[in-house]
Amino acid sequence: MRRGNGLDALCVGESMVLLAPDPPGRLRESTRLRVHVAGAESTVAAYLAQLGARAAWMSRIGADPLGEIVRDRVARFGVDTTGVGVETGAPTGVYFKDPGPAGTAVHYYRRGSAASTMDRMVWTDAPPARVVHLTGITPALSDPCADLVAHGLAARPVSGAVMSFDVNYRPGLWPVAEAAPVLAGLANLADVVFVGLDEAGTLWRCHHPDGVRALLPKPGRVVVKDGAHAVSYGPAGRTVAPAPPVEVLEPVGAGDAFAAGYLAGLPRDRPEEEPDRQQGDGEEPMFTHIFVGADDVLFSSSN
Repeated sequence: MRRGNGLDALCVGESMVLLAPDPPGRLRESTRLRVHVAGAESTVAAYLAQLGARAAWMSRIGADPLGEIVRDRVARFGVDTTGVGVETGAPTGVYFKDPGPAGTAVHYYRRGSAASTMDRMVWTDAPPARVVHLTGITPALSDPCADLVAHGLAARPVSGAVMSFDVNYRPGLWPVAEAAPVLAGLANLADVVFVGLDEAGTLWRCHHPDGVRALLPKPGRVVVKDGAHAVSYGPAGRTVAPAPPVEVLEPVGAGDAFAAGYLAGLPRDRPEEEPDRQQGDGEEPMFTHIFVGADDVLFSSSN
């Protein structure tokens, strides 16, 4: 992905501090919490940086220690965070994990967060980039955030950039009836769209990849993720790609890792071709182990 001057990718969206029991257990019984950082867009930026791309993340954080934690930990991965603004009148968002026998519950405290104050003025400070990556999380945070995403995709203030959009539906942020038309409209403004078949079923009652493509005819590339394989619609037509076998150590953030790998392989000078596979000279995938964590993005290479 790295060619020429400027950024390879600019990712825009909220990141928060995540507190989880350490060791894992019920939150109400825990006496110790581990501090992590989590956010879809910054995770994509971190993975791209780990893959050698010049990646930047733009957002807003509160004028508080939590904001400093978020910015500093994202920067550790080699991500440019100079575009992260500090909002003195709003806090950095935070959430808690509560593992239990039936699964892990999540408790968010992000209403009125610093990131929710982002608006289209963010684009006035946006540097040139080959790819701009946004998600469907941001428009659910506030009306100004929704306008930020819509303006970015429609007006394309980062001249010449490929606009990437991950639907990333979060039911805890807004109901299906509200989210479905908004996310479909935003996706149809993008050049590259990522969507899980499960969330397409929830949002639009599309249970087959071809139905998703019919709903989203305008993007040059639509990637439908469906567990063991992904179906891509692009310049080469319809392509089905099986997922390479890997040891899954933590599923949270896997979709962001997938998006980063796809974007890293996007051809710059050969738009008619499919993205380069992110693997070595042989047939084995370059990364045999992927750990997606809030503190660590670790790759175990087979080469």
